[in-house]
Amino acid sequence: MRERLGRPWLVLTGLALGVTVTNGFARFSYGLILPAMKSEMGWNYAQAGWLNTGNALGYIAGAVITMLLIRRTSPTFLFAFGLITTTIALLATGMNAALWWQTLWRILAGLFGAMSFSTAGVLAAGLFPNDPRRNALAIAILFGTGGGIGIVFAGATLPLMLDVYGNSYWPMAWIAVGAISITFLPLSLWAALQLRAPVQFKSKATALPVRRMLPEMAGYAGFGLGYIVYLTFLSAWMTEQAESYTFITLVWVLLGLSICISPMIWRPILARHASGIPLAFILTGIAIGSALPVVWPGSTSLLISAVVFGLSVFMAPSAVTNFTRQNLPPESWGQAISLFTVVFAVAQTLGPYGAGLIGDLSQNIGTSLLVAAILLLFGAIIALMQKPLDIKRLNE
Repeated sequence: MRERLGRPWLVLTGLALGVTVTNGFARFSYGLILPAMKSEMGWNYAQAGWLNTGNALGYIAGAVITMLLIRRTSPTFLFAFGLITTTIALLATGMNAALWWQTLWRILAGLFGAMSFSTAGVLAAGLFPNDPRRNALAIAILFGTGGGIGIVFAGATLPLMLDVYGNSYWPMAWIAVGAISITFLPLSLWAALQLRAPVQFKSKATALPVRRMLPEMAGYAGFGLGYIVYLTFLSAWMTEQAESYTFITLVWVLLGLSICISPMIWRPILARHASGIPLAFILTGIAIGSALPVVWPGSTSLLISAVVFGLSVFMAPSAVTNFTRQNLPPESWGQAISLFTVVFAVAQTLGPYGAGLIGDLSQNIGTSLLVAAILLLFGAIIALMQKPLDIKRLNE
């Protein structure tokens, strides 16, 4: 990576807009459009959850492909390729209502999105190589504000658009999301081209101390299992509670704004700790946000839940990226972040479909939110066991 980079904050903005597309739009807009799709197609919760499970299966494939390619291919290329193809997948999702078509493009959106999302962290990790505090803030902004912007945009427009034009308008919701993504491409692609993360086969790679990283990996798996349930079924839960489209919009905008400011909240903790403590605290916050609407029903609890969940959820990738940066040499960052992404992606596949089945069996999707909260707390306990790695020993 270059030692000195001109306009690093503008570069970070471009990378963050890429995360807006691959994370905020490609993965989480579905939760906003789901009630209309479910109503129009007559799906049950398991079928509705399946499309996000399909997205997660694609994410596994993308994470594995990235882990294999990162040692021979520039992260800049992988980020750019994944971003362009994810945008195409978003547009295509609105072209056909058939379940096979929806499944295909949800899978491809996950595959391509994983390639771009994984390498965004690798690129951002080198923006401030000699300033740990700024670097922690940059990584937190990348994942937090980048994803949060997408949820604010989608949350402020999609529910109201579907309320005005009706559930049958859901294909245009996907096309609108894809069109907005196109406008982000120029700055995002320019930002990626400003960075030159090392192609790892050219350097002496250090074998990852996987056994010593297991608590952090297990905690991240708990994140993958639990967080996606809230973001998949939140709108469906609020619809079941007879909340208005205006209130649903308010909750999602509040959620997105909380995600946007979350980097400021977590920056000191991320910069200070090289252990599993940041991830454990973050998972606890996500669990509390997931459980609140069920244990304390009502509009007030939904608003508080959106804030608590939003302040925590996108900081989990920041936590493992910072853990990687603080504990491993730069030539191992891409491999380590890709490994974390694979672990997360495998766990994530079980969440939406499993939650849908639980919701169908219990006739209450709130039960799934409680189960997700328990899994997140379990992941937090395991993450607390993660100790800092001895980077000097790894370099010997």
